[in-house]
Amino acid sequence: TGPLKDMNFTVPEGVGVRFIYQFISKPPAVSFRATGEKDGIIDIAPKTGILYLNGSLDWETKTVHKLQVESLDEKGNKVEGPYAVTIYVEDINDNPPEFDQIKYTGVVRQNSRPGKPFMHVHATDRDDPTTPHAQLTYSILHHFPNPYDEMLFQIDNVTGAISPSRMGSYYLDPQKQDTFTLVVTVKDMAGMTTNAFTSSADVIITVKESLWKAPPTILIQENSTQVHPVNITQVHSNDPDVIYDIFEKEKLPRLPFSIDQNGVIYVTEPLDREEKDTYTFFVVTKDNEGELVDKPLQIHIIVEDINDNPPVCQKDLTILEVQENEGGGSSIGTVFATDMDEEDTLNSRLRFKLESQVPTVPESNLFFIQQDTGVLQLSGRSLNKRIASNYSLKVLVTDGAFQTICDVHIHVIDINDQIPIFEKSDYHNVTVAESLPVGTVILEIQATDGDEPATGSSHIIYQVKEGDPNNTFIIETDFETNRGFLKIKKALDFEAAPVYNLVINATNPEPLVPGVQYNSSSLALFKVIVTNVDEPPVFHKTIYNAEVSEDAPVNTLVTTVEAYDPEGDTVRVVVHRLEEWWCSHCSALTLIHNDFGLLSSVFLFWLAVVLGHFQESSLLKSRTTLVLNLDDVNDNPPRLAMDNPFFCHPLRGGERAFIQALDADKQWYFSTFTFSLVDVKNARNNWEISKVNATHAYLSPKHTNFEEKTYIVPVIINDNGKPPLEGRVNLEGILC
Repeated sequence: TGPLKDMNFTVPEGVGVRFIYQFISKPPAVSFRATGEKDGIIDIAPKTGILYLNGSLDWETKTVHKLQVESLDEKGNKVEGPYAVTIYVEDINDNPPEFDQIKYTGVVRQNSRPGKPFMHVHATDRDDPTTPHAQLTYSILHHFPNPYDEMLFQIDNVTGAISPSRMGSYYLDPQKQDTFTLVVTVKDMAGMTTNAFTSSADVIITVKESLWKAPPTILIQENSTQVHPVNITQVHSNDPDVIYDIFEKEKLPRLPFSIDQNGVIYVTEPLDREEKDTYTFFVVTKDNEGELVDKPLQIHIIVEDINDNPPVCQKDLTILEVQENEGGGSSIGTVFATDMDEEDTLNSRLRFKLESQVPTVPESNLFFIQQDTGVLQLSGRSLNKRIASNYSLKVLVTDGAFQTICDVHIHVIDINDQIPIFEKSDYHNVTVAESLPVGTVILEIQATDGDEPATGSSHIIYQVKEGDPNNTFIIETDFETNRGFLKIKKALDFEAAPVYNLVINATNPEPLVPGVQYNSSSLALFKVIVTNVDEPPVFHKTIYNAEVSEDAPVNTLVTTVEAYDPEGDTVRVVVHRLEEWWCSHCSALTLIHNDFGLLSSVFLFWLAVVLGHFQESSLLKSRTTLVLNLDDVNDNPPRLAMDNPFFCHPLRGGERAFIQALDADKQWYFSTFTFSLVDVKNARNNWEISKVNATHAYLSPKHTNFEEKTYIVPVIINDNGKPPLEGRVNLEGILC
């Protein structure tokens, strides 16, 4: 209650009949009157001044009612007022949200970007939008069908935008399932209370094939005369609002390709297959922030060959030789040419044709060339050096569009009908010491040949025919003078051979013509007398080999080294410069201790052994080498040979990382490693290891529910040594 004055009231909607306020009059007023927006619901009792509702207000119909109230005397004359009385209707949550469609339809492309909306749903609520009564949230209630643990679609709970989830972006495939039905719900009260109103609608989604596909390999003909740039293909993103760009796979000085903002790819200039025959690059799409939208597409381009290169002679002048007694059909050589056009195509197929022969005596067609190989042959008769000693040929080489002339010079050489003749048949003897160095010339010899000089018919080869069973001597020829030099090839040994009675023959590289044979004129005698020299001792072996295990105990006998003196004197064997690892007693080599230390990775250990004997005023010595192989013992556990593996987050299934094992011990061809996980629940539930070969394995996640962080994966690696050893490694699997 209270005096009559301007007043404001707030009344909840839908509360029915109720009192609002009672006004008190001042004399002489005896009654009240209300006018204005009463709408048949609001009124005032004239006698008591009670403002009341005779029904329910409705916020959705009218939110404010404005009235004027005044007091009257007994004659009905106004005493006070009129005063403004305003009634504000307070909204209550009495309206459920409503979708603007009963059923929605939408289309999504395979491999669409996760979180990128392809459609929207929309709902309204008649309640006061400034209150939670009309604050709506969207969600997906059901998903038909859903073959996976996670939903393939997601909805923005505020905007109602529907987009593929990360799993949907990867797994949506129209070949497997082309239609999905979502039951989408909308709740008022911001979805925060259990008594909020809820409505639902069906959303029918059709999955269509991805537009984002790499085109087939593009063929571009080289040296095109079209006006550039030339449209060669087009790519389409599933997202219409992207920026297309090209990413180079090969770091080229200049990439002759471009792309416009419709995804059209152009070649910007003529290509040359001989310069580069293939190109590979990536097309990428980015949003306005520069972030990648689609996976990069690899574009592969092959430059097609055209016949734009002439044949090229391999030599400016091809020089061939042929003996004058060669028979018809004999092959005398090959003319070689090349073509820079694509190999094994008609563009690079070469054909040969004999254009001319100079001189044309005794005939103009003495030669024949095979058209596909360039092999030159004699046509039918032998050549005669007395008629013509040289011929010049011009060979036409064609590839169907271009032609080239190759020059050929043929030299007719004399037949080998003369034998070499020694200037002396007996070179008597020479006395040499057995210590004369290898390579020393002990005799010069000379023979002559009447055939054409500087040919295989006149070159002379000297050989020791008899008297040198062990090839102690060698004869080298100066082919400009045909002079021979007899040299020592192997060390002389008075005790083994004090005298050599040599028979030397002289022959030609070219065979003699039928009817001509070598005779005694091509033979010479020579005697070599070897004198004795006091020699150093000799080991039984040039190199000694031995093995010892890296864990061999002290006093292990390694090997025995033996030597003798050619003159029969006493021999003494000692070990030279072996530091502290070995001792020697006569010729037996024994291990003093087995701490090889720095030699753990050395496979060959060299020992210098000194052998000597006393002889009047000098001590003669020889040396040999012992190659000592340290046998490995399996005393190192296996370990991993590479950095920690990385996986791209989120996982999509099927990922795996290559891991490799190494062992510091010596690895034989049959060495193998086995890989397994430590028997820990988290490791076996989340990861698995599969063997690839003897030294490698795959580490694979068993599911896709991984967070973006580093996981410790305990791995066991066993080798197959004797005894086998086990290595444990905490591998870090990094998801990022």
